[in-house]
Amino acid sequence: MIAANKIRKIAFLSTYPPRECGLATFTEDLVNEIDKMSLVRPSVIAVVNKEEYTHPHVEHKLSQHDRMSYLLTALWANDNVDLLVIEHEYGIFGGESGEYILELAKRLKIPFIVTTHTVLLEPSPKQLTVLRDLGRLSTKVVTMAESSIPILAGIYGIEQEKLVFIPHGVPTMSVEPRDTLKANYGLHNKQVISSFGLISPAKGIEYGIEAVAKVAANYENLIYLILGKTHPCVKESSGEKYRQSLVDLAEDLGVKNNIRFIDKYLTKEEVITYLHLSDVYLTPYLSKEQAVSGTLAYAMGCGRVIVSTPYRYAEEMLGGGRGMLAKFKDADSIAACIQSVLADPIHKKEMEMKTLAVGRTMSWTNVAAQYAELALNIMRPARAAISKSHPHLAIVSRNGMRMGS
Repeated sequence: MIAANKIRKIAFLSTYPPRECGLATFTEDLVNEIDKMSLVRPSVIAVVNKEEYTHPHVEHKLSQHDRMSYLLTALWANDNVDLLVIEHEYGIFGGESGEYILELAKRLKIPFIVTTHTVLLEPSPKQLTVLRDLGRLSTKVVTMAESSIPILAGIYGIEQEKLVFIPHGVPTMSVEPRDTLKANYGLHNKQVISSFGLISPAKGIEYGIEAVAKVAANYENLIYLILGKTHPCVKESSGEKYRQSLVDLAEDLGVKNNIRFIDKYLTKEEVITYLHLSDVYLTPYLSKEQAVSGTLAYAMGCGRVIVSTPYRYAEEMLGGGRGMLAKFKDADSIAACIQSVLADPIHKKEMEMKTLAVGRTMSWTNVAAQYAELALNIMRPARAAISKSHPHLAIVSRNGMRMGS
């Protein structure tokens, strides 16, 4: 029988900083928050390519393209942790469509959870097989978008009772008022639009620049901040060709003074600061398929008005008047949305309040509590029954704060 107060060990299989990708940042934030709790001790199995790791959370490494490493990692997990969380993204695992991860999953003797970061409506046969088989072998499958639940059940054949919705987490930190932040960054009396993340052609930033050129005719004080480095994979294959094309476009359209490129991998503190000084957050992504966007989630957490193309996650998060949806690859549509926000400060404030109300429910504290509760209920089934009959029992952080609700 499992002792009621025994610390349970949970490992997260994912990329991890210093690797520069959204999945690594997601896992770092989640692990750091779970580490504050009692009853669970998180660790990381880092998917490595060329990175070196010295972080104390990283207790094991999986070599991305080495098939044998997947077998050895399964053996390590069986001997060292009580439950594994696989952060699933096709591109971070070896083999066709990341199929090597199945070698690991088939050899696990411990329960495991799959967190889906990409859920495709039209997967290739191999993509379908990989996620379907992972779901079949897993104990639970987490999705960060409720709209993905029927897709995972219908297209991938994952049992409905395995599917769990837990939102994407967002950081919380105290910042100065928007006008103060603008003044600190040389943006006093400017209307600020921003986009952040690793830059790649899939982000559709060129349509954002074209939209700004149309709006700037009426708002000369408009500034568009394009925040982030070029995606490492894009830089490796084509250098800075895409970024330079954006710089050239701004100049050709006569708005180079309205566009600022912040070419660096931003810290979380910098991201939150830039979001808080923004009037509009823009995601002009090109693909309808995008099931989750960490950048959009962050903007929700900061209570910003969001203008976005209608990819799946944006449609779900921006319903109910929480933002504005523009057409794909349509600068006129994006410009019309931006202009309507800037022209109506009262409506802008209403949208900010609606966005912030949802964003507050997505704090990493709340999200981590949901993951911890899910994990504990899997590892200790008796506890689930206790929680239902005694709802006052909850996960407690190490500083004594009640975490679950």
